[in-house]
Parts: sequence; structure tokens; C-alpha cells
Amino acid sequence: MTDQTNIPAQPSFSAQAERVIATGADGVERIGPINAAQVPRWAGLGTFARLPRLDETPNADIIIAGMPWDSGVSYRPGARFGSNHVRECSRLLRPFNPAANISPFKEAQVADAGDIIGNPFNIEEALAQMEAGAQELTKDGAKLITIGGDHTIALANLRNMHRQHGKIALLHFDAHLDTWDTYFGAEYTHGTPFRRAFEEELLDTDALCHVGTRGPLYGTEDLDDDRRFGFGIVSSADVYYLGVQKVVELLRKRIGNRPLYISIDIDVLDPAHAPGTGTPEAGGITSRELLEILRGLRGLNIVGSELVEVSPAYDHAELTGIAAAHVVYEFISLHALGANAGTGKPAYGEAPISYGDKE
Repeated sequence: MTDQTNIPAQPSFSAQAERVIATGADGVERIGPINAAQVPRWAGLGTFARLPRLDETPNADIIIAGMPWDSGVSYRPGARFGSNHVRECSRLLRPFNPAANISPFKEAQVADAGDIIGNPFNIEEALAQMEAGAQELTKDGAKLITIGGDHTIALANLRNMHRQHGKIALLHFDAHLDTWDTYFGAEYTHGTPFRRAFEEELLDTDALCHVGTRGPLYGTEDLDDDRRFGFGIVSSADVYYLGVQKVVELLRKRIGNRPLYISIDIDVLDPAHAPGTGTPEAGGITSRELLEILRGLRGLNIVGSELVEVSPAYDHAELTGIAAAHVVYEFISLHALGANAGTGKPAYGEAPISYGDKE
């Protein structure tokens, strides 16, 4: 028998997991991700980008929270597993974002708050619970990025944003309008949140736009209703024919300096880029186009953001989860840059720069 008393004590994971501590331009030290040179990326707890938990930081400027709820879906289920899938697919993200020329984890304290839970058997109760959870996380001014879950959660988030900022401008990236009335008589589903938001007067109807919309509709009345609510549409075909720069120009002009909420359904991407979703439609935009459009929104008054509808059971080689993780990373960078940050210059566009250079 082995003498257990002679076995050297093994260091705990927390003892090995030294976190990167970085000082921002404002002189404030911030707790960053686990040091990948000490703990391999596949090891350890799966917070987003291996960032600290909210209870490990004295405060947070940007909070990541899951909303793992999908009782509002109309086709393939599984988005309830999306929050943790995106976290797992974020392990390879690194601290410096050259496309935005910022180290977001250094310039803002970012933390993962875990999940906000909604009753899976009662949609209206779940919406109230998720709204209350979002309110609690943002009561001190932190920017909240939520990872769904299905698109029903948008209504809870918009209610919370309206309470804080008044009527909200909205950029909605999606294959679908999500302004339908009911499904099987149910008013609260993943296809109806923005109609309910309009009816509840949460939205600034002069600053609403769908981006990436495509695919068949039930009839022309769908577009008539959508137009009545105040939405403009930049279809996936528009992105193809106009190009990213023109689309960004149009979106910035429509939004102005209003408080802006960004809602992204991962099915805005073509199924070639995001197969792991509940209602896929052919002819979508590419992940490159989506990321470049987001980067073009730098400096707008973004008050919150969400990424929804990742359904990992249909994901192959983590294509969808990886795309989603990079979207959330761009959200973090946009929030860290802040309003009125200017157009900026991506580090990739500077000369000389190489992977051998250090900050």
C-alpha cells in the first residue's frame, strides 16, 4: 500500500491559475484572463475568454451573463445550451484586438457573472426574472452583454434598457424580422420580441434597422407591419451588393448618437458559417462581414448587446460557437472603446506591424 503521507501536495488549480493583471491608460489595474502560458487553454473553468468571475473582481465595467433559456422557439430547440457552448468556444481569444487597436481587458474590467435563470415552463415569468437579473447587474452602470438562449430574451433586455435610457435605438442582425404577432396564440416567442417592444413603447422608432434579413415570409403584410413599426431593412443581399463600408455608413446615419442596443441572432450568418442554430436560412452574410460591420459601429452610444440562438447540437466543429465568441469579443471591444471613440485605426492597417511586435 502506498504511504499517502509521503505524496507531495498538488497545487490547486487556483494556485496555478495566475491571472493577467494589466494597467489601463487611466492608470487603473484590471484583472484579466488566466495566463495561457501557465495554464493551457483547454484546462480550467470555462468562463468567457477565461476571464474572472464577477465575484472575483471588486467591480466590473462590462459584464458577460448567460441567459440559457429557449422555451420560445418555434422550430429546432437547443439554444438553452448556447451560453456555455459559446464560453467553451471562447478559450482561444487573446487580450489584444488588432482590428479595433485596443486591449479591451486592460482598458475595462470585464467579468463573467454566470447565468440569469428564467422559468422554463412559464414564459412571462421567465421574462420578468431575466429582466430583474439584467437590472441587478446593470444597476451600478455596468454594460451588460448577454449570451442566449433564444431571441425571446431580447424583450427582457430591452425593458431593462428602456428603464435606464428611455426609448432605445436598435440594430437587429437576423435572418428574420421577429416582428410577427403570435405563434399558436402565444404573444411571447422568439419570433415576436420586437413587435412586443414596439407595443410597449420601448423603441425609438426613428432609429430601428434589421440587418442581414432574408428568406421567405408568410406574406406581404409581414413587411407592411414591420415598416409601420419603424424598421428599415438592410438585407443580406444589400450587404453583398453595397459592401460593408456603405452599410456601416447607412447604419451610423440612421442611429446617430441615440442610446443603441445591438441584438444579434447568430442565424444572420449563412449556415455555412453558423450551422448550429434553430432556424437556418440560406443566403446569409459571412462571419467576416458581420465582424467588420460591428467594428464600423465604433464610437456609437452602445448601451447593451446580446448574442442569441446558438444551438450546439447542430454545430459542427464549433463553427457557430467560434463565430459567436468572436462576436461577443467585438461587443466587449466596442464597449471598452466607449461612445465618441472616433473611427480609430486598426493596428492591422499600420505599418510596420508583425506578430513579432509587442505592445
